[in-house]
Amino acid sequence: MSDLLNVTSSPHVREKDSTQKIMGWVIIALLPASLFGIYNFGYRALILILATIASCVASEWIFEKIVHKKSTISDLSAVVTGLLLALNLPPTLPVWMAVLGGVFAIVVVKMLFGGLGQNFMNPALGARCFLLISFTGSMTTFTYDGVTGATPLALLKSGESVDTMRMLLGTTAGTIGETSVIAILIGAIILIMAGVIDLRIPASYIVTFAAFIVLFSGHGLDGSYLVAQLCGGGLMLGAFFMATDYVTSPVTPSGKILYGIALGILTGIFRLFGASAEGVSYAIIFGNLLVPLIEKITIPRAFGIVKEKGGKKNE
Repeated sequence: MSDLLNVTSSPHVREKDSTQKIMGWVIIALLPASLFGIYNFGYRALILILATIASCVASEWIFEKIVHKKSTISDLSAVVTGLLLALNLPPTLPVWMAVLGGVFAIVVVKMLFGGLGQNFMNPALGARCFLLISFTGSMTTFTYDGVTGATPLALLKSGESVDTMRMLLGTTAGTIGETSVIAILIGAIILIMAGVIDLRIPASYIVTFAAFIVLFSGHGLDGSYLVAQLCGGGLMLGAFFMATDYVTSPVTPSGKILYGIALGILTGIFRLFGASAEGVSYAIIFGNLLVPLIEKITIPRAFGIVKEKGGKKNE
């Protein structure tokens, strides 16, 4: 019998798509935001994108050489991490800081926890928060058309008005990949049509955040203010490209919705009541920490098992 059966651990049903294929689609979907970021901010954006991708790939390759593990850089996950990290950085950030962020994302957040599939938070966002804490001034200084100024979200928080059309197009100050909502949505459509993500997480995230803003911002149903909040900062980039990360998001359908709701509430709290005008990165990282609990309460009960009052289970 042992010659006929191959006993392996779960999961026993696997998707036909490889990690490399999925990551390839994510890279393609990020191209509109990346190309617009380069067009919008110039060669500095391109240099940072190349630097973070190179540092992430090199860090993974060197780490695996040191610990004598098989190289996994061909799965393209390090490329995706580097690209996402770059899109979350201001174009004026010194290159060495961006490289340091790439090393932190791969070595500390990803590889020290066992590599792809074992990390408990999104590596790109973990690195962004590390850079925010370590180099706050450089990470919160934004320049557009040679003029240093506040981002639209910062202007909103101070009570000033903003141009929502410019926010839709992306011709505003911000990080490399977050400014153009149109470019981000083009990429999101690519991911949805390719079957890489579904709408449960981003839809529940965005809807919950919008409801939170309406209820607690003090602006009520002010459409202009609501659109500015939705288009500003990294909300759209985070909702479609980082909150949907397979490793750090729930796998159950109801868990995805609950996760999205938690992200929407957390982002609203950070934006309206926190010191910073932004809050997406911290909201997603906190959400990542809640994933085990969310999956525990949303995982379907095994067929044929009934829990008794005394705590024992009967089949």
